[in-house]
Amino acid sequence: YEDPDAAQGFMLHPDLKWDQKQASELYCLAICHNRDLRSVRDLRQEHLPLLENIKTKSCQCIQDKYGVTQDKLRIYLHYQPSYYHLHVHFTHVDLFGAGQNVGKAILLEDVINNLAIDPDYYLKSTLSYTLGSEMDLYKAMQAQL
Repeated sequence: YEDPDAAQGFMLHPDLKWDQKQASELYCLAICHNRDLRSVRDLRQEHLPLLENIKTKSCQCIQDKYGVTQDKLRIYLHYQPSYYHLHVHFTHVDLFGAGQNVGKAILLEDVINNLAIDPDYYLKSTLSYTLGSEMDLYKAMQAQL
């Protein structure tokens, strides 16, 4: 699916980790068209229409194409992300993986709520996250010890 709007548009596609056979293993990504948005840190209240658009249209598309309703989806962003082009993860609630854990995933509903309360929440907030031993930042920190 693609919403071509420059400001609020995005592409939704199955993640390469999902074989598209088992709905209970659903894993899709929505990648926004706005290349100025690299991570959750770049989001401001002005981006709420984009986030709502991604949520609403992606959930409808996933339900139409794969039969998975919104109440069966876990919708989140990573911090730190694996690549710096804002994207939103959609996984089936029965699918478990390290990327969905506290310290890595931030629920889209929480992002929307935080920005509604404070327009610059992610500019000001301290965000804790876990580092895997294979990450470059972890290796750099270990080298300093």
